[in-house]
Amino acid sequence: MVCASEAMRAKRPLREPVRDKGPLEKNYITPAGLQRLKDEKAFLLTKERPAVTAVVAWAAGNGDRSENADYQYSKRRLRQIDSRIRFLTRRIDAAVVVDPAAPRPPAAATRVFFGATVTYRDASGAEHVVRIVGVDEVDADRGCISWRSPLARALMKAAVGDRVVLRAPTKTEELEVLEIEYVPIPIEPFREPPGAEASPVRVGTP
Repeated sequence: MVCASEAMRAKRPLREPVRDKGPLEKNYITPAGLQRLKDEKAFLLTKERPAVTAVVAWAAGNGDRSENADYQYSKRRLRQIDSRIRFLTRRIDAAVVVDPAAPRPPAAATRVFFGATVTYRDASGAEHVVRIVGVDEVDADRGCISWRSPLARALMKAAVGDRVVLRAPTKTEELEVLEIEYVPIPIEPFREPPGAEASPVRVGTP
């Protein structure tokens, strides 16, 4: 196995999870969002962790571990992976799956709840479209906002034509709800991150 300390340090580290202590809180999430969490966990367990473990074993044989950059980096990355796996396990175990496109009672279908795609007008007259999803599915580029965000909380239970007040840390603004839909929400699937240890490495590749 050929490894280089500089190349390994350049790899993007795993995101540090928020420490979640105490009883599991319900994790409302769409089916696609839950699948993404499961896919990431499977990748870490079956590909990335074994690959990093192999690097640790290789680096351990290269002299004094206290001054072995490859060994120290790989051990730290292994701890990050294990922490992320624990976090994903908790999120998956606490998942309450809500399908945005599933049929719902007429009264619920005409108001904003989790999974709704909402078109609203802000105080300046501009129109916006947001999709209310789980905290693990937030994607600003796709207009996906957490159900716990100030905007989602302001829109919750509103009907078409209602005016609601958004109270955010930087402003207070009145919004008008224009349209509410319950349709499939596109969630970006999990993809193996660039520079992952499990990715194929060719000897001599820069």
